[in-house]
Amino acid sequence: MHLYVLFMVCMAAALGPWGPPAFGADDAVLRPRVPTDKIEEAKTWSNPFDATSENIEKGKAIFHGKAFCATCHGKDGKGLGSDIDQGSFKGPLPRNFTDKEWQAARTDGELFWILKHGSKGTAMASFIPLILTEEEAWQVLRYVRSFGQP
Repeated sequence: MHLYVLFMVCMAAALGPWGPPAFGADDAVLRPRVPTDKIEEAKTWSNPFDATSENIEKGKAIFHGKAFCATCHGKDGKGLGSDIDQGSFKGPLPRNFTDKEWQAARTDGELFWILKHGSKGTAMASFIPLILTEEEAWQVLRYVRSFGQP
């Protein structure tokens, strides 16, 4: 099942609609991906896991393993997966989790909403509950947040 989802995500990346490149913090990068009628609710959701080294390590293991996030977001979180040729894209690359402006602009609840529902107009598919449990998703977000730390 995981290979099927990976195949579908890759196909969406190859065929999906793309906007402007996501290299720096500009309007397109900072624009929320949660629909306007859902964003206020999503912003109320908070991560039930503290940012302990144990929770971050659990999230890291899931990011690089079961959830295959590194395929698109890269092992270093910069949005450049190992097999991505940025010259072949006609739009934005996956989110750069090291972008401090983006990190500050998005809440954990918004990121959780994206993991649960996907991101329309991008190749980001829904991962909850097909790939991740809600608990695992929150742990992945603890790791994603660690990319924005000094």
